[in-house]
Amino acid sequence: MKHYIIGDIHGEYQMLEALVAKLPSKARLIFVGDLINRGSQSKEVVSFVKNHAFGVVRGNHEEYLLKYGTLLLEALELASRSKCSVIWPYKAISSTLRSYGLLMPHSNRVIPNLQGIKSLKADMAWMASLPLYLELGQPKGYPLPVVVSHGSIDKYWFFKDTFPDYFAYHVLNNRSDPSVSAPIFNIYGHESYDRVRCEKNFVSLDTGCGKDRQGKLSAYCLETKEVVDVKKSEIQEVWVA
Repeated sequence: MKHYIIGDIHGEYQMLEALVAKLPSKARLIFVGDLINRGSQSKEVVSFVKNHAFGVVRGNHEEYLLKYGTLLLEALELASRSKCSVIWPYKAISSTLRSYGLLMPHSNRVIPNLQGIKSLKADMAWMASLPLYLELGQPKGYPLPVVVSHGSIDKYWFFKDTFPDYFAYHVLNNRSDPSVSAPIFNIYGHESYDRVRCEKNFVSLDTGCGKDRQGKLSAYCLETKEVVDVKKSEIQEVWVA
């Protein structure tokens, strides 16, 4: 059975659907985080990943939502009870809230939607349970143990047990390439490029999905090292048809 690691999705559910349609029907899916924000269908992406993923690690956008989640939900619940409006200033999170039916289109005016709040709470609890990394052993053809994370973590790897907060910050935010002396083979996202970068000791998977109109969503097969892409233009062609 083949395993496909999928890059940052950022709320682009239709691109995720199109990519999965290109993969084997029994593929085991692993996600590098940043499922949410920017795109308009974060809720749908989260629902799909919760139901179909073999593995998921937390990204900085999940962490961002969790960090401010308590205040956000308090504001939303207050708005639902009193039917007043609340402005939430973070644009990326606003797109996620709209996908849960909690903000009006093209506005930060809150919609009294208790079901949406309930769904968001449940999904945030799931996000909080996600690990920072997944160890996949040392498959045939790999010179080092394979680790999936959101950001590249090679030089921080040895701090995961001794300085967990320091490690967590870098696993979510580091944008530097792994060094040639890395102790692991790292598969990650976070820093976007126009193509998947397959190097001696790492694979960088973020190809701009949800970030710009030219962005792609990419998957990497652990066993065959094949790369599968979906372009935004492919989805637009489907819409036109």
